[in-house]
Amino acid sequence: MMDLPAADNNRHRLTISRNILFLLFNIVMIVIFYAPLRDLFSLSLHKATYSHIMLIPIVSGYFVYSERKIIFSEAKHSFIIGTVFMLIGITLYQFGKTQGDIFTQNDYLSIIALALILFWFGGFVFFYGIQSFRNMRFPFLFLLFMVPMPAFILDPVILFLQKGSAELSYRIFNITGVAPMRDGFMFHFPSLSIEVAEQCSGIRSSIALFITSVIAGHFFLKSNWSKAVLCLIVFPVAVFKNAVRIVTITMLSIYVDKSFLTNSFLHKKGGVFFFILALFVMAPVLWLLRKSEKSANSIKKRS
Repeated sequence: MMDLPAADNNRHRLTISRNILFLLFNIVMIVIFYAPLRDLFSLSLHKATYSHIMLIPIVSGYFVYSERKIIFSEAKHSFIIGTVFMLIGITLYQFGKTQGDIFTQNDYLSIIALALILFWFGGFVFFYGIQSFRNMRFPFLFLLFMVPMPAFILDPVILFLQKGSAELSYRIFNITGVAPMRDGFMFHFPSLSIEVAEQCSGIRSSIALFITSVIAGHFFLKSNWSKAVLCLIVFPVAVFKNAVRIVTITMLSIYVDKSFLTNSFLHKKGGVFFFILALFVMAPVLWLLRKSEKSANSIKKRS
């Protein structure tokens, strides 16, 4: 029978060899899929909607590192399941490559990014097992934010934000006494006209707000129900934040200087201030959800 120090040494050597092999797997994967990875990060650099993509693997890596003791506590090979998922990833990747001409660049990169994540997931399961994946399901699922939203999802979301922002802006304008003539997304004032265009939908900050709510739910909430509520609240909050921004800039343009609408810092780069406003609106919701969870736990303990 093997003594405890020898068994510990064997486990330690096995862990080191597994980590080295998985590191080599990641290096080979980056070399093989260098071109699509380059295109994905280029999209992140040049399209504001997806500027978050480069940060996602860093944040996910942080989650893995901070929870590493739990994640790798039951590591063991799962050759069959890992291979199956790697094959699914490769198949989806080949489909995207061969059928790329029928997709827009956005949808093509959606397929390729999902394929790469599935392939990486297969490699992880291959070396560390399905139980380790279950232990790291949040960091893995968080990686899905690297996948650009395909048009059939992105377009309706933008339209919802655009319509909601226009409607709420119109109501706020009427409350303030500056009642414009409205024609769809166009608002006509005596001195100027504005349009709540797609660029005014706030899709970039809305995605950032949604990701922030997912992270906050992971850290501060326990139940899936509470986490789902926090994420769903993002949509009305995003509409409110966009409407406040539209009304604020328009009112400044009418009563102070028209350049606020055309060439001001608040119009071009001021989204961060309204994003902070949205966080202040979300904070009480998070507090109420935490309080409701604690109350529910107290009731369970009494019963």
